[in-house]
Amino acid sequence: MAKDLKSLVGAGSARELQEKLESWQQNYEGNSADENLSRCCEILELNNAIQKQLFSILNETSQGDDCAAKLKGCLLPSICCTASGSDNLTQDSAEGELQLRDLSCKPRCELRDLEDKLSETRVQINQMERDLKASRCNLRRLEQLDEYEQKIENLRDEIAMLDCKKSVIQSRPCVTPCPPKCRALCPRPCSPPRLRRGSASHRACLIARYNFIYAKERLEAECILRRYVCNLETVQRIIYIACVESFRAAKMAFWKVKINVKDTLSICYRGGPTSLEVAVLDYIACHKDLYDVCCSVHEVVCCMNRNPKLPCPGELDFVVISALIRELCCLAYSMQTLIPPLDIAYGVDGECFNRNMYYRSFDSDFAAPFVAYHVWPPLIEDGTVIVKGEVVTKKMVMCPRRCRIRSRSCSCGRPLLCGQVPRSRSLSTVRVKSKWAYWFLVTHGFHIKPLND
Repeated sequence: MAKDLKSLVGAGSARELQEKLESWQQNYEGNSADENLSRCCEILELNNAIQKQLFSILNETSQGDDCAAKLKGCLLPSICCTASGSDNLTQDSAEGELQLRDLSCKPRCELRDLEDKLSETRVQINQMERDLKASRCNLRRLEQLDEYEQKIENLRDEIAMLDCKKSVIQSRPCVTPCPPKCRALCPRPCSPPRLRRGSASHRACLIARYNFIYAKERLEAECILRRYVCNLETVQRIIYIACVESFRAAKMAFWKVKINVKDTLSICYRGGPTSLEVAVLDYIACHKDLYDVCCSVHEVVCCMNRNPKLPCPGELDFVVISALIRELCCLAYSMQTLIPPLDIAYGVDGECFNRNMYYRSFDSDFAAPFVAYHVWPPLIEDGTVIVKGEVVTKKMVMCPRRCRIRSRSCSCGRPLLCGQVPRSRSLSTVRVKSKWAYWFLVTHGFHIKPLND
């Protein structure tokens, strides 16, 4: 026993334990948790070694019965405290395990709740999509019902119109019924007051269209004709004559359509002649398909081919500017439906320049008082100039000259066919006594021959 106690004191374990405890106390605040844990483990190992030596000494000294009783009185309370401390630790560990289990189960429960909410949201979205499809179907059905109601209303109006025509025909038995081809002209007349209210805007649109044709489509036609005709004056004359002939053909076609529509509407129309005239114009304006524009284009091309003022190169066909002619015919036809109608002013070569009706072209002689030729006609309404035209003014020499004839021997054309004779307009039996008449005829392409020839 003395040897074991001597070795315990000589080893200095208790002193080392004290030094480590003091060092740990000084550095406890500055150390990290891992460092404090390692220090605590080292002190526990050192304390365990000291306790082993003490227990061996205690075993040697406690050989008697009195020593056993003393050991029980001294060590039993400490052992009980240690046991209670171990029980507390066990209880704390059990509570910590329960908390860990709760924490591990809580995210799972939250995930399950989120999945349940997500599934419910998907079900709601599917239900909303089905409701949306049903609403679209109902909307389409409503649109179809609106269309059906509109058709029914139109049919009722047509039935009322037919009943009115029937009553008129029955009250006037002497009048023969309309032929089948004319009955298509009066299915349902348009409302005159409604159309007359929009005539101002319609008139403005037609005037703007006339200006657009002058500014764009006329220049495009010039570019097309310059491929076949080298002279700009000839090209501008061709376009001017095409414009004049288009208005003339459109007005003639409008006059024919107006007569047919007026004869048809006069049977079933109740009102004065003025209201009948307005109704006819409104009907023609609403039914533009009555106008055969292709026939007018063909008529204009034929008239231009027969015009002696225009040269006729071999490779040129006036059909190349049929797009311009078609637009002018449609525009002139629509202008006739206005009250008063819009029309163009026809000019004569050699007339005095009127600055109220024309603009001078850029290549004109601004000091010349007479018009050499016209480029574009002015637009007039009831004698008032709405849009000015364009002319070329040049100084003219008062001397006889040969007229322009349709010669196919020019450089840009082909030779004359066998037996073909160029045409000219000459007056061989006219005696011209007035200088003004002589100058007028010469400037318009007439070849004046004396009677002695």
